[in-house]
Amino acid sequence: MNQSIAFQNILKKYLPIEFVVYVSDLIADSKVKFKIVAPRSTKLGDFRASLKKDGKSQITVNGDLNPYAFLITTLHELAHLNTYLEYGVNVNPHGKEWKREFSGLLEPVLMVSSLPSDIKNTLTKSVKNLKASSCSDIHLSRVLKKYDQPKTTQTLEELEEHETFSINKKVFTKGKLRRTRYLCKEMVSGKSYLIHALAEVKKKK
Repeated sequence: MNQSIAFQNILKKYLPIEFVVYVSDLIADSKVKFKIVAPRSTKLGDFRASLKKDGKSQITVNGDLNPYAFLITTLHELAHLNTYLEYGVNVNPHGKEWKREFSGLLEPVLMVSSLPSDIKNTLTKSVKNLKASSCSDIHLSRVLKKYDQPKTTQTLEELEEHETFSINKKVFTKGKLRRTRYLCKEMVSGKSYLIHALAEVKKKK
């Protein structure tokens, strides 16, 4: 069994079926170490370059992402790999070189007719002015969240100002919006923290 087929058997559980072959071929051809990992609250995926001679670079992607978020996160990290292989470490991680690579990986995705129109339209706009990640592009994040499975949590922006909520085992009061984050006060310490508008939180009753 070749590597691409092996990846296809795994990734069909995580990706929209029409993109399984495309992504599997990309990963197999790149010879990167690709891992699906437990959910992380601070990131959806990451890329770690191997600085050792003949070493393998690594990509990790959270295994709880909905299929479209998994797709875009994987392509985001593959763009980091391609940028590293082409330019080494002496370029801005999300500079023009990475943006060019990410845009190129997204082009075949945008050509697939079954891609939901809201995702396609938002991605098309994002390609023209790519942010560092899908997390940084709050409009894209909102669209992708529509395809999540139902949860017992809700996003912070859905709460009213001054409502209390819990996240990471701490309780906060929601404050004012500052760009893409809310200034929230932790109830126990009284300290203020900036929390992303799309953070998954649990409203306190």
